[in-house]
Amino acid sequence: MKLLVCVSKTPDTTAKISFNADNSEFNGAGVQFIMNPYDEWYALVRAMELKEANGGTVTLINVGPAENDTVIRKGLAIGADDAVRINCDPKSSLYVAKQIAEFAKEGSYDIIFCGKETIDYNGSEVSGMVAELLDMPFISYATDLQISGTDATVVRDIEGGKETVSLSTPFVVSAAKGMAEQRIPNMRGIMQARRKPIDVKEPVAFDDLSTVVAYEMPPAKAACKMVAPENMEELVRLLHEEAKII
Repeated sequence: MKLLVCVSKTPDTTAKISFNADNSEFNGAGVQFIMNPYDEWYALVRAMELKEANGGTVTLINVGPAENDTVIRKGLAIGADDAVRINCDPKSSLYVAKQIAEFAKEGSYDIIFCGKETIDYNGSEVSGMVAELLDMPFISYATDLQISGTDATVVRDIEGGKETVSLSTPFVVSAAKGMAEQRIPNMRGIMQARRKPIDVKEPVAFDDLSTVVAYEMPPAKAACKMVAPENMEELVRLLHEEAKII
């Protein structure tokens, strides 16, 4: 079984976010970056579990510059066999999906894993785009994945409940909470990761269809107003005139 896991680099959740002077690019200076948790904890770990149960290989793919190698090495330390980095500075979800799809076309992968979203953009776009570009079935927000030969049973979150889907490989799946449990790299894995290959490839030519005009910070939260418990008239007035919820 050949498994491909798409991993991305995201700012740590505690990072202070800022942009450049014209607000057209994220300012990464001084920011601590990590592997996107949905890619690491759920997509990669479930791929590792399937490899351990059924045999095969797990390959990581990342679209980004050389500084992303640190994040890729963590995935190798968790247990992936090898990795590919498409050497570019991606500007859109479609560009990333195109690079992944072009690489995956030659690999004959049984399952392509993505996290359900990245914690910086929360777009949930790349996995569906990859499936479309490869003309493969796509299951989103998967919380459980079982394999028997070439047949798969996937449980996914839907509004108000769960949905169980049966399909055959190959397919693309985006992993959500519940798909697997986080693994911490051990010392042996970290040492082995140093010797595992990262194959750097140049991107395919692609005319992107979108550009970032500007980023904008959300409005600052207003100060909390305290109202005495006995002053219900003032509380009602604030809820009606300022909060406008009654």
